[in-house]
Amino acid sequence: MAEASALPDALRAYGLLARTWVRVSMTYRTSFVILTIAQFVVTGLDFLAIVIMFANIDALGGFSLAEVAFLYGGAGVCLGLADLILGNIEHLGSKIRLGTFDAMMIRPVPLYAQVCADEFALRRLGRIAQATAVLAWSIVTLDLEWTPAKAAMVGYLVVFGTAIFLAIFTLGAAFQFWTQDASEAANAFTYGGNTLAQFPLTIYPAEMVKALTFLVPIAFVNWYPSLYILGRPDPFGLPEAFQFAAPVAALALGLLATVAWRTGVRRYRSTGS
Repeated sequence: MAEASALPDALRAYGLLARTWVRVSMTYRTSFVILTIAQFVVTGLDFLAIVIMFANIDALGGFSLAEVAFLYGGAGVCLGLADLILGNIEHLGSKIRLGTFDAMMIRPVPLYAQVCADEFALRRLGRIAQATAVLAWSIVTLDLEWTPAKAAMVGYLVVFGTAIFLAIFTLGAAFQFWTQDASEAANAFTYGGNTLAQFPLTIYPAEMVKALTFLVPIAFVNWYPSLYILGRPDPFGLPEAFQFAAPVAALALGLLATVAWRTGVRRYRSTGS
């Protein structure tokens, strides 16, 4: 019961802290607008490279430009939302080294909420807007027979894909309790995982596909739900049930992230600074 009652308090604290940082960013509106647009443009260059590539090819791994755009947009929206919600958790190592994490631990506010909401950056909406624009374009362009089930699957993809990235962000942060300087290693699984998920898994070796399915379940972010939406059979012959298994992957990864975070907090012994 204590766990259940702590969740609303953590969400309330997160909301209050995030709003505080939003007000801070709105103090310099011009800077906020420029940074948001810059995020939109910089992330858009990735998709521009894909468009240029398709000027010379008809398909990539058996997928058309619109289909690759759907994969790209789905993965980008999920990562963008996770990055907005708790992207700054990746800087936990620097907080530990500087001793600012110690100050967080003695405040009467849930620790995880503090770390996630610290320096909340609303400008990350630029990344989400860019990915959403690509996703919307692909949906309009794709020649699909949209059913209520397929439409619902788009929402399913966003919700559980975001949950998977949230868990990966948390795992990467928890790892820094032991290393204190592993943000780049964590980024390899978050931003690097997003880059892998932007393309059809058919372009990767079978061993990598297995790793992205059973080891670090990035494939459940957008690949398996997209197969259902696009009406494609699994090119690797895996069971059709995998297309609906994102909640299982998100739950398993979330439980692992919870255990890792709590273990890291329990073993933490101040920097002394």
